[in-house]
Amino acid sequence: MDNSITQTEPLMPHETIVHEPHEHVFIPQHRHHFETEEQQREAGSFGMWLFLLTEIMFFGGLFFSYLLYRNWYYDAFVPASNFLSVQLGGANTAILITSGFFMALAVWAAEMRKKQFLIWTLVLTMVFGWAFIGIKGVEWHDEWVHHHIPGAAFDISEFVSPSAHGITDQKPIPPDMAQHCQIFFFLYFGMTGMHALHMLIGLGLLLWLLWRAWRGDFTAGYVAPIENFALYWHFVDIIWLFLFPLLYLINRHPLAH
Repeated sequence: MDNSITQTEPLMPHETIVHEPHEHVFIPQHRHHFETEEQQREAGSFGMWLFLLTEIMFFGGLFFSYLLYRNWYYDAFVPASNFLSVQLGGANTAILITSGFFMALAVWAAEMRKKQFLIWTLVLTMVFGWAFIGIKGVEWHDEWVHHHIPGAAFDISEFVSPSAHGITDQKPIPPDMAQHCQIFFFLYFGMTGMHALHMLIGLGLLLWLLWRAWRGDFTAGYVAPIENFALYWHFVDIIWLFLFPLLYLINRHPLAH
């Protein structure tokens, strides 16, 4: 029996082991716990989508509450919604869509590494965002003037006797039903207020992004913050595109009803 042990041939003195280096992309914003910048970008994007999912559930609950109470107190919700200004709501819709358009251009500018164009698109996104907030403030002030703020000072006279206030395209409703108009305005201020809060948070983040864009952080291949914020901003746009028809457009002035 052959009891010899087979040994591998030793390396010759002039031979060396060559280790292939792992390709590693490095940028100043790269965090150490990610292997590559692309992995970091995908993780950030996934986290943003998870956050937006929670936001969808939150606003979904508000939408469900609105539709439920509208079904219960339809005769109160219809005249209450007719007091909202379709003109101001429509203007805000156009403004917010325009703001979202400039945000989409900002993503493109970051990807194309166009620093000045990126700065201007972020500025315009902010300008239209603040315009939206300004118009919404005008609307809220109008409701305050007409005593449509839910609570002890809520005035039902415009719903009970609309003709006495010069309102000719509105049917009167009984006082007990008119009290339920407060529910509509409670939901109106709650839903538009939460939307405006998200807008204000977004405008604050835009200031931070604008400062970083001015430093040149997003024109060297690092665009993840711009992309993730654009997802948030477009989500806010979409929420308003649901709020506008639900609050402003359904059953406008149904005299033939």
